[in-house]
Amino acid sequence: MTILSVLDQSPIRAGCTPAEALQETLELAQVCDRLGYYRYWLAEHHSTGGLAGSVPEVLIGQVASCTQNLRVGSGGVMLSHYSSLKVAENFRMLEALYPGRIDLGIGRAPGSDGLTARALAHGPGALGIEHFPAQIRDVQGWLTGEMPGDHPFQQVTAMPTGETIPEIWLLGSSDQSAAYAAYFGMAFSFAHFINSNGGPMVMEAYRRHFESTEQLSKPRGSIGIFVICADTEDDALELRWSRDLWTLRLRTGQTGPVPTVAEAKNYPYTDREWAIVESNRPRTIAGDPEQCAEEIRKLGGAYKVEEFVIVTICDDFNARRRSYELLAETFALDPAKAA
Repeated sequence: MTILSVLDQSPIRAGCTPAEALQETLELAQVCDRLGYYRYWLAEHHSTGGLAGSVPEVLIGQVASCTQNLRVGSGGVMLSHYSSLKVAENFRMLEALYPGRIDLGIGRAPGSDGLTARALAHGPGALGIEHFPAQIRDVQGWLTGEMPGDHPFQQVTAMPTGETIPEIWLLGSSDQSAAYAAYFGMAFSFAHFINSNGGPMVMEAYRRHFESTEQLSKPRGSIGIFVICADTEDDALELRWSRDLWTLRLRTGQTGPVPTVAEAKNYPYTDREWAIVESNRPRTIAGDPEQCAEEIRKLGGAYKVEEFVIVTICDDFNARRRSYELLAETFALDPAKAA
């Protein structure tokens, strides 16, 4: 069975405001809820003019409140910036408000440039990335109520307590994130749309080394993929142009809004820039519904996963919404089964 989920980075389209981008997130979530998507994850990015989603724990509550069936979570919280206790309490609160519907996806990347990362970590208690595994352990301990007896904060309780806890996922685009997920017995989502090199081998290593826990008895994996689905292949390839230029600009440190197709097609690419565009394109699935479905199934076979977390960004919100609608129709999603 194919499971389709969503990763929403709240993209800011050219000519739109961050507030409008957030309203599009809420509208798209309601559409995907009706269509039968399984999860809706909100991303965390900082100090960028192209992505409005900086605080997923706030957006999660908003999305959960205006939907009925979706699991809603972070894709992900960049844990290295924060106190493990505060993250655990944020998600215990969300779980108490929306029991059985909340996911905590944890990321290791900064989600920002180096200067912004330093600003987020400001203060004498800031931890280096080498402490990330310990932070994972602490979040897991506070969420499950199973903090080791010799832990210095063993007597501290993450509130509010309750009968259920969020699903915990580690998100990553490398073998290191997969190793952490396997060691701590957590579900793992591989960001194929960021790094497709060796992804199936990373997922296989995660499964091979997975250590079961009370919360998760066997490995559970998904992959994040970038898809632009349109009624025709030509329409999809036309929409892809905005991603081409936007991704190029991100690679060169330019973090502005998602450009229009016209701007992208008229941009004077240098040979080096065009080479970057061509190297990025294989990570994008773009086509008509049957073409997209075929490519998604191929990736499922390679990674041996059934769940796909779909990212779709283009310069037209109606086309973005239509892409999710076409995929739902093609895979015959059932809202009743997604609940």
